[in-house]
Amino acid sequence: MHMYALTLQRSTAIVCTAYGNFSAPKMHEVVVSHGKVLELLRPDASGKMQSICSMEAFGIVRSLVAFRLPGASTDYLVLGSDSGRISVVEFNKERNQFERVHMETFGKSGCRRIVPGQHIAADPKGRAVMVGAVEKQKLVYIFNRDATSKLTISSPLEAHKNSTINFCIVGVDVGFENPIFACIELDYTDADSDPTGEAITESNKVLTFYELDLGLNHVVRKWSEPIDPASNMLIPVPGDTDGPSGVLVCAENKIAYKKPDHEDVVTLIPRREGMPLDQPLLITSYSQLKQKDFFFILLQSEHGDLYRVTLDYEGEEVNDIKIEYYDTVPVATSLVILKTGFLFVASEFGNHALYQFLNIKGGEDETINVEVEIEGETIIIPHFKPHSLKNLLLVDDIDSLSPIIDSKIVDLAGEETPQIYALCGRGRRSTLRTLRHGLAVAEMAVSELPSNPSAVWTVRSSDKEEHDKYIVVSFLNATIVLSIGETVEEVTDSGFLATTSTLSVSLLGDDSLLQIHPNGIRRIRSDRRINEFTPPNKGVISKVAVNQRQVAIALTDNSIIYFELDAANQLEERAKPEIGGEVAALDLASIGVGRSRSKFMVVGTFESTWIVRVLSLEPGNFMQVLSRQALPDRPESLCLIEIATGTSANDGGATTLFLFAGLANGVLMRIGVDPVSGQLAPDFRTRFLGAKPVKLFKVLVQGQPAVLALSSRSWLCYNYQGRYHITPMSYETLEYAATFASEQCPEGFVSVAGNTLRILTVERFGEIFNQQSLKLAYTPRKAALIKNANCFVVIETDHNSEVADSVVKAGMEVEGQEEEEEEEAMPEAVYGVHRAGEGKWASCIRVVDPVERETVQLIPLDEDEAALCVCTCTFPSRPGETFVLVGTVTKMDLQKRDGSGQIRVYKVTGNQLSLEHKTPVEGMPRALQYFQGRVLVGISLTQGASLRMYDLGKKKLLRKCENRAFPNMIVSITVNGDRIYVGDVAESVVFLKYNKTTNSLIVFADDTTPRWVTSMCNLDYDSVAVSDKFGNIFVCRLPAESKDDVNDSSEGVGSGGASAVFKTEECIQYHVGETVCGLQKVTLTPGGAESIVYWTLYGGIGALQPFVSREDVDFFTHLEMHLRGSSGAREAKPKEGNGYDHPSICGRDQLSFRSYYHPVKDVIDGDLCETFICLDPSTQKKIAEELDRTPGEVAKKLEDMRNRLL
Repeated sequence: MHMYALTLQRSTAIVCTAYGNFSAPKMHEVVVSHGKVLELLRPDASGKMQSICSMEAFGIVRSLVAFRLPGASTDYLVLGSDSGRISVVEFNKERNQFERVHMETFGKSGCRRIVPGQHIAADPKGRAVMVGAVEKQKLVYIFNRDATSKLTISSPLEAHKNSTINFCIVGVDVGFENPIFACIELDYTDADSDPTGEAITESNKVLTFYELDLGLNHVVRKWSEPIDPASNMLIPVPGDTDGPSGVLVCAENKIAYKKPDHEDVVTLIPRREGMPLDQPLLITSYSQLKQKDFFFILLQSEHGDLYRVTLDYEGEEVNDIKIEYYDTVPVATSLVILKTGFLFVASEFGNHALYQFLNIKGGEDETINVEVEIEGETIIIPHFKPHSLKNLLLVDDIDSLSPIIDSKIVDLAGEETPQIYALCGRGRRSTLRTLRHGLAVAEMAVSELPSNPSAVWTVRSSDKEEHDKYIVVSFLNATIVLSIGETVEEVTDSGFLATTSTLSVSLLGDDSLLQIHPNGIRRIRSDRRINEFTPPNKGVISKVAVNQRQVAIALTDNSIIYFELDAANQLEERAKPEIGGEVAALDLASIGVGRSRSKFMVVGTFESTWIVRVLSLEPGNFMQVLSRQALPDRPESLCLIEIATGTSANDGGATTLFLFAGLANGVLMRIGVDPVSGQLAPDFRTRFLGAKPVKLFKVLVQGQPAVLALSSRSWLCYNYQGRYHITPMSYETLEYAATFASEQCPEGFVSVAGNTLRILTVERFGEIFNQQSLKLAYTPRKAALIKNANCFVVIETDHNSEVADSVVKAGMEVEGQEEEEEEEAMPEAVYGVHRAGEGKWASCIRVVDPVERETVQLIPLDEDEAALCVCTCTFPSRPGETFVLVGTVTKMDLQKRDGSGQIRVYKVTGNQLSLEHKTPVEGMPRALQYFQGRVLVGISLTQGASLRMYDLGKKKLLRKCENRAFPNMIVSITVNGDRIYVGDVAESVVFLKYNKTTNSLIVFADDTTPRWVTSMCNLDYDSVAVSDKFGNIFVCRLPAESKDDVNDSSEGVGSGGASAVFKTEECIQYHVGETVCGLQKVTLTPGGAESIVYWTLYGGIGALQPFVSREDVDFFTHLEMHLRGSSGAREAKPKEGNGYDHPSICGRDQLSFRSYYHPVKDVIDGDLCETFICLDPSTQKKIAEELDRTPGEVAKKLEDMRNRLL
């Protein structure tokens, strides 16, 4: 078995960020690391955060820093990763990707304690970078220019210190003096040699300043001073002419300003009203804004509160630190203040956000000073009351699935393609999200029409106008014209003929409007003069093709008449080509810049079979047939269009001429056309779009030509981030469409659906899945499907949490007065809740209708009771009834594995649950699974774990049999027939069989390798796919000689006890790079391939699909081999024959990355294969020749593999 691994949705969690001008001067951009993905974000004019570039790093990017050489106008980016290398990259605008400029090796690969990469800091003047490890090692690299102004990098200078843990490193702003780096360190030399463990309590953290002497070219420890043991973060203070220099040291409850030869200045962090004084308060992220006359620093606490910090200073002497409450936003891993007046919040969990500053000076100081007596001393502690946003305005909410804890892929909405129902988020920001394959569409306007229209167009008044002037709607025997302004109103003086249906409306020349109807052509000039053309012999026009200066019409007698605008701006009849056969469709390409006509016309006709011809419109070979292509079915519409398949044309990329053919059988064909000779490429792409004939329309996407294809679903073919996409739109069936532009909607579509006219716009291009969400009260843990009711039962549990407002509200009658108080209260999703304390749990059971996205029933659990697992069951003793079983534990201690557990049994009536009874168990029920009319329960005990089988009784569940041979904790159970597959938290998979004769659960096989299992998915009777917490996916299969009819052997499982009789074989092994939270075997699209779909902690979704032929395996194995080498290197200017052998921009070897813990086995990395499209044409040709293919054939293979999935 060989599989093809492909990422469907890249991770959305943000690990770290860097701010700078990467693509061009004064382009304020943010680079974010999603772990193994690097993405460049930029806010557009409307304040929406747009993704400019997204790249797989094939390594884990742990830290980022931007730096700019003195006098430069753009920034470089330095990556700290798990590659054991420092990598300096710059953004290549032409190829729309990051490319490596320098890469220096300093250690082994992997996330190791003493190999630098965890911390990285740059000198504010761009002269040097310090990269540090978690422990001991710190290296400094000096940057400079050579004679040709290219970046140069020095050999590393060491700043190591043995037995020292590094907590934070920053570059101190000292102007153009010797660069200085500040570091929080902890020396554990004494603690390491102390067997009593007392020395660690006495060891202090120290703040150390390292100076890089540029003259002597070495690093010295300039200054060191003990600091608060709870210090966790350093913040550099602007220096030189902008401020006093130095650093702010953030510790529990306070901030201190420190600098050599300067007295410490300390201030307390304001606390929320009602927050217990014994609860520490930490700063977790910061950002600063530096302007000519002042600067301020924005801090965020672990509760999400923002503080505005300014320094009261004279020269280099700091007198006081002023800190005031600013606003509250979700807790972030990173804050970025953009100089364009935006604040980017990279949320720890849930959606990221972009805010606009309304007031950078802050409002009135609302701090209340409270005197508190601590150990005989009176201390004034500032307090504040959180308020709704006053200084910030939310302008964009960026969807993030992180973390996906559980998911179900099933078609509950009856849409033919399954939906992904994902449990996402943590705490009060948790959601149940419905993911559908396709672009999210926003309705700008919907209006009913008197009857069903047949077509719609938009037209501008002249070529110089940016926005459309009219919407023209055609009916069976009439046409109405709507004028576009602040509102859309019908007009009667436009000059269009309203008493007949219309076939086409367009702008002809610079300022003439053209209406083509069945009885003729009507040209409306800008001065309202009207020219008419009537077909000869009372002919009736059936098909039309137009562009800016050319018109082609086909009559019902299948004759074609071709017109062109002449030098006098008159529409002149030029030819009547003899085609022969029935004309089904025709089209003209748009006229390119600097040309007077389109070179080609395409015509689809029937002559014993359906054929599409390319006709020349050039004077030298006018109306000659240049090439032809047989079609499998009738062409409903043709579209000849230039689309960029690499870098966008706006960024200097080349466009390719394509012929799109929409066929009557619902298939879309895409054929390349030679722009010089007009020859059709021999290889073409096909895609089944739906059951209806495909209609094609030319539209604009981000100012670039694109194709909208309408069948039973609407599809958009467009270029985004240098790649060609064909993606469905998540919207009802459309019958006709046209591009639309107005002041309110700069880029959208006007479309017809039934008897309604709709103006639509696509919200975010490039997305694979669009999302709709339902808010939850606590962190969701598991979900189970009630099939008869099409509802999910979701269990939610939070530790150290109070009961959520929504749960309280659902559990009691709310009176008017309480309602008002509820409205005034701050939303818990943003402002969080007070911590209840260790051992305190809040939990509930929620019944959700996922199609309507509403909560049907909410059942709060008892105080300190935590729900851990759930499943649905049917029992033979109660035929026709469905039950929901929920495993819970009371007062669970996270440090221990035992607890007072119970299994709640609920009876399902419609979509409501009613409690039948509770069954106490002596351990913690961690997994539930229905099995042959009974239920299997995995129970965690003080020592080891137990697998039990229960049946339904009248007052409680009845234990039938048990196996205690599990060494640790059962986390997952799946079944197939009479076999049971159990996942142990640290000992991989165990295969069991239920013996009905002896009523026993018998272990007959286990794995040879200990694995930390997170989830499992049964593939067939002998195989199971498993994921572990380190990001690996593997498939365990029983050997052919194995048998499950062994004698009862319950000595133990795995490395902890006696071995099972048989050992499984590992037939698939692949490292994803993120913790995989779940697996499911499913088909994502009708007629598509069955695959293993996985979802991750960082919000990523991917799939592994099996290959269907040995030829494909050989092809992709060789393609992967070529891309791993120097051919796929991500370098700005590769040296001939001496390129780096790493396609990864961070320098990580792709093969070793995919083999992080175990060698990759029989899995092709689809993400690496798809980087072929991003290579330059000469490299593509070189690799394709090695594979005995053309670059087009290789790209087609890659498209086919993705299309089999989605």
